Amino acid sequence: MATTGLNPAVDFYFEKAKSWEAAVKQLRKIVLECGLREELKWGVPCYRYPGPTKGNIVLIHDFKEYCALLFFKGALMSNTHHLLIQQTKNVQAARQIRFTSVQEIKKLAPLLKAHIYEAIEIEKAGLKVELKKTTEFSVPEEFQQKLDKNAHLKKAFLALTPGRQRAYLLHFSAPKQSTTREARIEKLTSQILAGKGLNDL
Repeated sequence: MATTGLNPAVDFYFEKAKSWEAAVKQLRKIVLECGLREELKWGVPCYRYPGPTKGNIVLIHDFKEYCALLFFKGALMSNTHHLLIQQTKNVQAARQIRFTSVQEIKKLAPLLKAHIYEAIEIEKAGLKVELKKTTEFSVPEEFQQKLDKNAHLKKAFLALTPGRQRAYLLHFSAPKQSTTREARIEKLTSQILAGKGLNDL
């Protein structure tokens, strides 16, 4: 394994991955061979380009049914081999490549490196994903009614950063049942009034 960008502080992740330990170690080897620098972000191995841009390129994460490489600007990649997956319709920039075995990763290694090198070139070129504006996200009817009735809540919500507003709108819109949407809104109203984001403590 190339050790140039290896970070011993991240080793623990690869030992705790249990059922995916061999697979994520193989992914680590492939990514590091592409000259990226390893860091720990969001509790997972994250790989950055060490040049002037120093942007996040890809991370490794594992789930119950698969492990994956997640490309931060995957939406800009060519995806010629149709390996890149949009996790949900609300994910705008990132794209995953999913794996269910070490053998699959080894077989795809040359293609994975090609994807990583493409992602590096996108970062070096300074390209950015054109994100939807917050105004393009639908506001659940239950939340809109609450905003219309409560001027303080409306003012507090509009004062949040666009990213925090989007997080709330997606969270409130997710449930199919109106009662569940209302319960979520009720539970988080005080947090919005306090100027906090969805995931702020």
